[in-house]
Amino acid sequence: MSTATLAPLNATFKRLHHFSHLASIASWDQAAMMPTKGNEARAAAMAELQVLMHQTLTDPKLPALFEAAADADLSDTDRASLAEMRREWALVNRLPQDLVEAQSLAAARCEHAWRSQRKANDWQGFAPNLREVVKLARQEARFLADATGATPYEALMDKFEPGMRESAITALFGDVKTWLPGLIAQVMEQQQTQTVVSASGPFPVERQRALGVEIMGLLGFDFDAGRLDISMHPFCGGVPQDVRITTRYNEAAFAPSLMGIIHETGHARYEQRLPRDTLHLPVGRARSMGVHESQSLSFEMQLARSPAFMQLIAPLIKKHLGDQPAFDADNLARLFTRVKRGFIRVDADELTYPAHVILRFEIERALIAGEIEVDDIPALWAEKMRDYLGVDVAGNFENGCMQDIHWPAGMFGYFPSYTLGAMYAAQYFATIRQQHPDLDARIASGDLSPVMNWLDANIWSQASRWSTDELVTRATGEPLNASHFRRHLELRYLA
Repeated sequence: MSTATLAPLNATFKRLHHFSHLASIASWDQAAMMPTKGNEARAAAMAELQVLMHQTLTDPKLPALFEAAADADLSDTDRASLAEMRREWALVNRLPQDLVEAQSLAAARCEHAWRSQRKANDWQGFAPNLREVVKLARQEARFLADATGATPYEALMDKFEPGMRESAITALFGDVKTWLPGLIAQVMEQQQTQTVVSASGPFPVERQRALGVEIMGLLGFDFDAGRLDISMHPFCGGVPQDVRITTRYNEAAFAPSLMGIIHETGHARYEQRLPRDTLHLPVGRARSMGVHESQSLSFEMQLARSPAFMQLIAPLIKKHLGDQPAFDADNLARLFTRVKRGFIRVDADELTYPAHVILRFEIERALIAGEIEVDDIPALWAEKMRDYLGVDVAGNFENGCMQDIHWPAGMFGYFPSYTLGAMYAAQYFATIRQQHPDLDARIASGDLSPVMNWLDANIWSQASRWSTDELVTRATGEPLNASHFRRHLELRYLA
C-alpha cells in the first residue's frame, strides 16, 4: 500500500532529480571548462532550468498527494522519505518563480564576473553585482522566515543545515572564540622551536596530478564514476554516478593542491556511496552540508594530516616529486601541521581555519539582517582579520573579501557548515579510535578499512534517513559535542 501511495510523489521527485543532474553537470562545466563568451547563454539556460524545477515542485496537484500520503499506512522508511519530500516541496513553494529566476541569473552573472574581477583586485567592479545578489537573498530570506518563524539568516542557513538554529551556531562559535586565539598563539610559539625542512620545488603540474590521482585511488575514489579537473576554486560537483572534483595547482608548492584533492575526495566518496535505490529522492541525498563537510574534513584533517598517513604516503610523494629531505615522513607530518596566520581560507591550517569561518559567519549574518551593506564588507573584513588572526588585509580584496565563491553564487548561510563539519569529524574519529585502539598502526600500514567501513556504515549508507542529530547520535552515541574538536586540536598540536 505504501509503495502505491507514494508512487506519484516518487515520480515527481525522480523528474526533479533528472533536472538537478543536468544543472549539476552544467554548473561544473561553467566553472571548469566553459569558454568566457558562453556565460550569458549558459546563465539563461540554467535560469530556465531552475524555473522548470520550480514549476515541478509547485504543481497544484502535489498538495493533495501529500495529504493522501500523510494519512496512509507507511513504513518508517517511507515516512522518512515522505518527510524529506515534504520539506523540499515546502521550501520551494515559499518562493515566487520570478525570484528564483532572478536569483539564478544574478548569481551566474556575479560569479562569472568575479572570476576575472578577483584576479584584478577589482572590488569597485564586483560590488554592484554583489549588491544585486544580496538584495535577492534578503528577499528570499524574508519569504522563508515569514513562513517558518525563523530569523532571516536562520532561514537561509536551514537550506544547508536543516534544523540548525542561529542561536546554536552563535553559542558554538562564541565558545570557540574564547579558547582558539590562545591555542593558536601557544602552538605557534611551540612550533618555533621545531626544525622543519621546507620542500624544494618546482613541482610540475603533471607530477602533482599523478600524485593526486594515486592518492585518490588509495582513498577509494571510483574513477569509473568521476574525474579530476582544474578550476579557479576547488570544489566537488556533478552527481553520485558522475562526481566531478577539481583542484588548482601551484608549481612552487605541492601541498595545497594535494590537500585540496584529498578534501574533495572526501566529498566524492560520500556521494559515490549514497544508496543507489533512493538517489532520485531527497531521502537518498547527503544529510546536510555540515555532514558533507565532515566527510571532506575526515579525509583531509583527521586522516590525511595524521603522522600515520604521512608514513603511508611519503613513498608516493617521493615517487612522483623526487626524493628530498623534506619528504621524510616525520618532516612531512610537521609540514602538514604547520600553523600560520594567513589570508586564504582554503589554504588555512586546521587550527586557524575556524577563525576564517567565524569571520564570514558574522559578516554574512549581519548582511542578511540588514545591519550592514555590501560597501561595509571590506572594512569589516579587515577589522576582523586583524582581531582574529592578526593579519593586515586592508586593500587586498583578492585575498580578502573577494576570495570565496559563496557570496557571488548567493550561498549565504553555508559557511557555518565548514566548522560544524570539523566538529563532527573530530567526534567520528574519537569513536573510531575507541573501537580501534590500533588505528594509527593500521593506517600507516595501508589499512584504511577501519575509517572507510565506519563512515560507510554510519554516514554514507544512511543518507538522509535521519535528522542530523539522530544520525550523529546513532553513529557516536551522542549529539554534536564540540569538546571532541578542542581535544583533538590540543592532542595533535600540543602533545
